[in-house]
Amino acid sequence: MKDKAYFASDFHLGAPDKILSAEREKRIIQWLDFIKNDAEYLFLLGDIFDFWYEWKHVVPKGFVRFLNKIAELVESGTKVYYFTGNHDIWAYNYLADEIGVKIFREPKLFEINGLKIYVGHGDGLGNHDKKYKMLKYLFTNKILQWMFSNLLHPNFAIWLGKKWSLSRNAYSRKPVFHGETEWIVEYIKQNMSNIQADCYIFGHRHCNAEFMINQNTKYINTGVWFNKSPYAILANKNITLKNFQAD
Repeated sequence: MKDKAYFASDFHLGAPDKILSAEREKRIIQWLDFIKNDAEYLFLLGDIFDFWYEWKHVVPKGFVRFLNKIAELVESGTKVYYFTGNHDIWAYNYLADEIGVKIFREPKLFEINGLKIYVGHGDGLGNHDKKYKMLKYLFTNKILQWMFSNLLHPNFAIWLGKKWSLSRNAYSRKPVFHGETEWIVEYIKQNMSNIQADCYIFGHRHCNAEFMINQNTKYINTGVWFNKSPYAILANKNITLKNFQAD
């Protein structure tokens, strides 16, 4: 019976090289097989690919097994919601048209099993990281997107994009969760009266964490899949953070 919701983020498929990415992709597929029979919802919370860019007739090659597995879940009745992150911000229509996922570009409030859950990738929230916000503005600029799509050959553009993504050290970075002073926690506290969610679930920070904002409000960060396999599960009215143990 499909009656559960699953949340995961930051697979960073493609990083740091083909061999390690393929090993991670195999582990992700094992997890998707593990959840496929009871997953009513699957929330993919961004940075699923370390670099992703779509042209009108071209997408990056690779990740066929992962994409096929997502399509299989969609066809079995699982609702797959894909929230773009800072590494896959240029996901447009391909994943929706070809695979059947629903694309979101901003955090969104859902109500599942009587719980209100606010989910998103987590980048650019609150007053933190003004430098990144400027970068995101440039990346979403329609003129610059047109120039990247039409003035650069895809072979060079993808090489450039991958090189830039790897230069951001997503693979080697080891963030520390700062509790009350965590900037996403501060964002939640500043906005919780307007959003009114029971649980906030984000990725982006690469530090899986389960933290009580107050007695009734929980924050979960779904971490990164480089060494471990963290994910959140909503079963009945309980949301917990777990780690998948692959074969």
